[in-house]
Amino acid sequence: MCTMCRVERPSENNTNNKCELQEYLMTMGLKFNNSKLMKHSPMAVSQSRVKLWMIRAITSILLWTCVVQLMALGEMWGPRLLKGWPSCFSHDSDLSLAAQFSPLPAKIVLPPKRVYKNNGYLMVSCNGGLNQMRAAICDMVAIARYLNVTLIVPELDKTSFWNDPSEFKDIFDVDHFIASLRDEVRILKELPPRLKTRVELGMLYSLPPISWSDISYYHNQILPLLQKHKVVHLNKTDARLANNGLPLEFQKLRCRVNFKALKFTSQIEELGRRVVKILREKGPFLVLHLRYEMDMLAFSGCTHGCNIEEVEELTQMRYAYPWWKEKVINSEMKRKEGLCPLTPEETALVLTALGIDHNVQIYIAAGEIYGGQRRMAALAEAFPNLVRKETLLKSDLKFFQNHSSQMAALDYLVSLESDIFIPTYDGNMAKVVEGHRRFLGFKKTILLNRRQLVDLIDQYNNGSMSWDEFSSTVKEVHVDLMGNPKARVVIPDKPKEEDYFYANPRECLQQLDEPSRNT
Repeated sequence: MCTMCRVERPSENNTNNKCELQEYLMTMGLKFNNSKLMKHSPMAVSQSRVKLWMIRAITSILLWTCVVQLMALGEMWGPRLLKGWPSCFSHDSDLSLAAQFSPLPAKIVLPPKRVYKNNGYLMVSCNGGLNQMRAAICDMVAIARYLNVTLIVPELDKTSFWNDPSEFKDIFDVDHFIASLRDEVRILKELPPRLKTRVELGMLYSLPPISWSDISYYHNQILPLLQKHKVVHLNKTDARLANNGLPLEFQKLRCRVNFKALKFTSQIEELGRRVVKILREKGPFLVLHLRYEMDMLAFSGCTHGCNIEEVEELTQMRYAYPWWKEKVINSEMKRKEGLCPLTPEETALVLTALGIDHNVQIYIAAGEIYGGQRRMAALAEAFPNLVRKETLLKSDLKFFQNHSSQMAALDYLVSLESDIFIPTYDGNMAKVVEGHRRFLGFKKTILLNRRQLVDLIDQYNNGSMSWDEFSSTVKEVHVDLMGNPKARVVIPDKPKEEDYFYANPRECLQQLDEPSRNT
């Protein structure tokens, strides 16, 4: 026997020490029974082996279960030690070690919730197109914050000319909207059940707030209604807040909502990135907001360049929509005053006079141009590299069909990224994009002076002005209309005629010659 395995044997003559003898025999694998030594039976040995095999099998199963669970947790929590192990399910065997051991994505830190006594619930129904509603949402958030009420996620317009059924969540990232503003105002996706039932039964106070009101109106008129009725519904939101005369913190909150909280859905943003990438691969590009759709012409009464049938069609359309209050319109007089969008033909002349490269890519940010190819012919001849989202994305836009606000959101994103942005009319999109481009570093935005341009165009067309004179004058007129820093024009008691807050949110813009400040 091996000396390392040998057990010292007690003296067999010592019959009185039975305990020592029993211990020795048990150590040697024997049993002591009635002073007789017996070896294990074959059946006992077999049972022992079965038990040992079962223990090993169960232990193996438990170990593999633990490994599988750890691997699953690794997939959920991001790359950890287990993620560095080769996986038989991986279809990419060439992953670098750096990729396999990449750190966890940064955790999004939400601002702390603002705690305040809730004065009621504010419901709002936005009206108009996407950018009119965008500005209104910013106003309503600021108002809800000032009144210390809970804002219900705004309802978008589904009954206007565009008849777009999109909900807020179809255009904007609603969870980001709520979470990013939680340190300012409480926002809910819907009313609490008890109040929701009351509203469904028609038990709520609804009204349109007065246009261009300052904050005192909301404090003195709307807040008491909220405290009395608990739920107040504002059924109009366009231009319901003043441009000027508001506290600095109030103005900055409007900007924060516009530039940070109102983030488009991931689907819209992905398509926007794709369009910009396609355009960038071919060089610089210009976005032309050619506001020459049928609804714009019918609403404004601007029919310059249209034939008799088209003028009649546009007039009938204007009378068909009761919320378009102005019915009798002198088109030529309105054009002379600079209140009409430039036609595609006029736009071609202006872009050429400004010295825009004829080979530059021009992305048309607009809906269907009224008159189609016939009206676009002059512009296409002067600038052959015209592109639209419909030609760049094709089948990818099928989910956006009949959703004008989602299509406008795509145009908005591309407009922000362009090298130059030129609107042919100062509508809501033109103004809001102008302000956003200022916020992004005063990106070049050519703001056309239509009143002077139509006069210059008419002089050139009737032969009283040469091309060189026309071109030099157009350039001179627009030297200071390139989206540069400037003060917002304030006209007391005439808010419609003064500069729109969202076109030039100066309180939120850092001048290029100012040093950065940590606040």
